[in-house]
Parts: sequence; structure tokens; C-alpha cells
Amino acid sequence: MATDTVTEVFEEHRPVLTGVAYRMLGRVADAEDVVQEAWLRWSGADRSDVREPRGYLVRVTTRLAIDRLRLAQSRKEAYVGPWLPEPYVTDFGATVPDTAERAVLADSVSLAVLVVLESLSPLERAVFVLREAFGYPYADIAVTLDRSESAVRQLAGRARRHVEEKRPRYEVDPAEQRDLTERFLAAATEGDIEGLMSLLAPDVRLVGDSGGLAQAPLRVLESADKVGRFIAGISRKGVAEASFRFLEVNGGPALLVLSDDKPDSVLQLDVVNGRIQCVYIIRNPEKLLSLAVD
Repeated sequence: MATDTVTEVFEEHRPVLTGVAYRMLGRVADAEDVVQEAWLRWSGADRSDVREPRGYLVRVTTRLAIDRLRLAQSRKEAYVGPWLPEPYVTDFGATVPDTAERAVLADSVSLAVLVVLESLSPLERAVFVLREAFGYPYADIAVTLDRSESAVRQLAGRARRHVEEKRPRYEVDPAEQRDLTERFLAAATEGDIEGLMSLLAPDVRLVGDSGGLAQAPLRVLESADKVGRFIAGISRKGVAEASFRFLEVNGGPALLVLSDDKPDSVLQLDVVNGRIQCVYIIRNPEKLLSLAVD
């Protein structure tokens, strides 16, 4: 296989490999490192027996991600405050023309689902990602993980039951989510406390991820009163040279807050029945490095 062809084949499958690695690891930088390692394995491998490059590359990427996930577990145990996945800008564009497929991909990369996946074992997480997000047959997953098909089915069953028990039981309308985000921003920046409180569900939660490197709650805030008072407090303090941009992050609309044109935080809302059910705020500067700002 010529060098150009080797590169072209890998680049053709890079989006899928990155998607698998990110869903496994929850960090863009880690996912990119895994994909780069997969490239090194691919470019240096004896490819004479590789009949299906995509399957081979997904297998290599998944195994590398499992190894890195096991190493990362101790790092997360020492993490300061709540942990959230690194924001992942998602714009499937024309590459995913089917509405149903787009919905599956968006759901599998949502912050709420990725937080639930953190509680799975590395093997359970791999099976869930390959099966539920990418639709791989059990037989192919068994080859990828070097497990029997029956063992993979058992892993899939446990993972699916766990995710279904923990994941939010509602569907988010992106248009409604965008509208609530705009109204939330307007109320917060204008100091409209009554307007802000009217948007929050009584049992709303706020999850702030700073990693101890920026100001954010070190515990999950629960109730409209606590969340409302916190948002009002940070709104009064303000952000230096603040500006705002809307992005599609983890399959849904999100607000990027800039300070002097540099990423300060990402905010995303879960919306249920027209009210804000959960506020996610990511302020760890290490998790904002991948957000390109023009």
C-alpha cells in the first residue's frame, strides 16, 4: 500500500476514531493522543492481512483508549470538585444526513450521558460506545475486545441497564434549549433575578467543573434558590471584557463565555418541560484549550 494511500485511508476514518476515543475518555486531548497513537500503529503495521481497515483501526483505537482510561481513573479520583467531560464541539454537517442517526450520535456524546459512562468499567464503556453509539455487531465487538460474544452481550446488558437507570429520562429539543439559554443569559446579565428564577425548575442542579483551577462550586448545587443565588452572585461580579458566543457542544447548543477574547467558561443547560433542570458550567482552563476562537 502506497504511503499516500495509507494516509488517505486513515484520514477517511479519523472522525470515527476520534468519536470512539472521545466517548471513551471524555477529553479531547486524550482522544487526539489515542488517535495519533493509532496512526503510528497503522503506518508501521504489516497491512497485508488487513481486509477491513475501518474495523482494524477501530479495534486499535478502542484498545488504546481502554488502556488510557484505566490509567486515568486514579487521576479522576484526585480531581478537585465535580468532574465533567471536556467540551466537544459537534457539527455533524452533511456527514450525517439521517435525522435519526444524528440524534443517536448527539445523545451518545451529551454531557449527561458521558457523566453516567464515567461509572462504568472500561470494558463496559467500550461495549456501550461501540454498540449504542456506532451500532457495531456483538461479534465485531468481541473481536475488538478479545472476548467471547456471550461475554460481550453480558457486558452490554449491564452497561445498558446502568445507563438507563442513571441517564435523564427526557428528550431535549435543541430549539427550546437554545431559547432558554438566550433567556438565561439575558436575565443573568441584566440582573433580572425574578426572570432568572422563573426559568429554573424547583429541583434544578448546577454542576461546576473547575478542577480547582478557577472559581466554581466544589459541590453540586441543588434547588432553584441555591442555583439562582449563585448565578446572581457571579453575574454581579461579571467577567472582564466579557463577550458571548453560541456553539454546538456535545450535541446541543451551549454558551461560550469569553474574557478578553479568551475562553473563560462553557455553559450548557438541560431543559425539561420548558424549565432549566440542570446547569453545567465548565471553567477548568485545561478543558477549554480545544475551543478555537476566531
